[in-house]
Amino acid sequence: MVEPSKKPLNVLVRYRNAVVRIKLKNDYEYVGRMMVCDNYMNLILTDADEYKGNDPTAHYGNIFIRGNNILYIRLRS
Repeated sequence: MVEPSKKPLNVLVRYRNAVVRIKLKNDYEYVGRMMVCDNYMNLILTDADEYKGNDPTAHYGNIFIRGNNILYIRLRS
């Protein structure tokens, strides 16, 4: 059994306002400050950059990412 503090959603909530890197199922990646995370792991990032591979493709102020499109989330300290 997983400890409640180690469940993925609980870990994400602790990283609000931290910079995260999110890889989507379509191979795009977004790096930005995670402002909001809900129970479906939908995220709002601010000051986000979009990458295709290692190449930056766009810069956004705020973006919304649906949780069902996320492949993985890399947390940064």
